Amino acid sequence: MTAAAVIARRERHIVEVFVRHHATTADTSRPLGALGVDESLPFHRLVRMAVIRPGRDPGTYYVDEMSWTAERARRKRMMVVLLVIVVIGLIGSLLATRAVVR
Repeated sequence: MTAAAVIARRERHIVEVFVRHHATTADTSRPLGALGVDESLPFHRLVRMAVIRPGRDPGTYYVDEMSWTAERARRKRMMVVLLVIVVIGLIGSLLATRAVVR
């Protein structure tokens, strides 16, 4: 697995923990220790993306499910674009090879 895939998997796990503990609003926010979540690279990435947000009480956090949904959609769009680029590159390579063979 690539590093990006590992980080993405850990981010999904963190979001699932917040959802499982119903920490999905500022009012239901929880401290990280109560969730068993540490301040890792994936956690800080989610905070920077505003998927994980500070709660009303100091030291508490919650997952913004709408931000998480938007982030997942952005990632899917990016994957489709990358796939299209790869397919176009393969087709171009194939056509160039055929032109050289003739």
